[in-house]
Amino acid sequence: MDQGNTIVGSHAPSPDDRRLDAIGLACPLPVLKARKMLAQMAPGARLLVEATDPMAAIDIPHLCHEDGHILVNQDRSAPPILRFLIERGTDRAESASERRLDRDPL
Repeated sequence: MDQGNTIVGSHAPSPDDRRLDAIGLACPLPVLKARKMLAQMAPGARLLVEATDPMAAIDIPHLCHEDGHILVNQDRSAPPILRFLIERGTDRAESASERRLDRDPL
């Protein structure tokens, strides 16, 4: 990641940090590609997602909430490009959406 990018903040980039160029991709591809990359990353590593799909502003924060990642920052100051800095959460046995699918019906 570019150390000069304001979205990176005070976090010193590590070799485990990654960047996803989702510019020009339509929903649901930015969030699907982000989920796939995050699954391959170590807990604590950061992913910078750059997208132009307006739905990413909803989908990326939702992904973080559902999968236990931290949305460190989001930047909408340079339209049409949206930037999201995500910190990979700790490994969990299953995501919130998987837990809902496994519930016994009432």
